[in-house]
Amino acid sequence: MNVANCPRCGKIFVKGFNDVCPNCVKEIDQQYERCVKYIRENKGTSINDLSEATEVSIKQITKFIREGRISILNAPNLSYPCEVCGTLIRDKTICESCRSKLAKDVRNNTEDELRRKELNAQDSRGAFNIKDRLKDRH
Repeated sequence: MNVANCPRCGKIFVKGFNDVCPNCVKEIDQQYERCVKYIRENKGTSINDLSEATEVSIKQITKFIREGRISILNAPNLSYPCEVCGTLIRDKTICESCRSKLAKDVRNNTEDELRRKELNAQDSRGAFNIKDRLKDRH
């Protein structure tokens, strides 16, 4: 039996398919139902309006969207925050600006790593030459 503390409320529960206790699962499902009902009645809502009207956190609404439980296809103004900068987006997890910055950082890191390897290779060649000369003396 796998027992854990619920990350939301702290109660001990038998861990199964869910990462939270049954009471919190029920509460999350109720939040989901409130969100879906509000979106059906207000197609042009934003995530801030939805959060305010349903008293569900933006973080939880974002989780519903990412899990695919809430579709934003028929809600033109509904978007969620980028995980890096918080800019509102409609697909993926990070915005285009952060994605390009991340790609640039990866390229720069790869180039720096190659330069370091080249320098280490040059340094080690020099060390072998000195070592060889020292062996010749004995």
